Amino acid sequence: MVKAQAGLGSIKRFGTRYGRPLKLKLAKVEVEQKKRHKCPYCSKPKVSQISFGIWHCEKCKAKFTARAYTVGTKLSLAEQAAQMIAESPELQSNKTAEEEQ
Repeated sequence: MVKAQAGLGSIKRFGTRYGRPLKLKLAKVEVEQKKRHKCPYCSKPKVSQISFGIWHCEKCKAKFTARAYTVGTKLSLAEQAAQMIAESPELQSNKTAEEEQ
């Protein structure tokens, strides 16, 4: 019997089905969805998801709607590019090489 892959978290339940890229996308969404988010009203990290797009703060008892998998706001195009550069090791190495010259 094949051992479960380490580091895949909750997507191990799918085994060899559905393909690796799809499972990794799902894992990223699930991690974002299940973590505690910062409340837009009291700024405490006590917000959890009740349902699809419905969130509840345990501290101030606020119930509100937001994005489906996260409370955060949508990033602008410039912010998305900056985030991609920050996350990508290849782009960071190119950036540091340009700064040295």
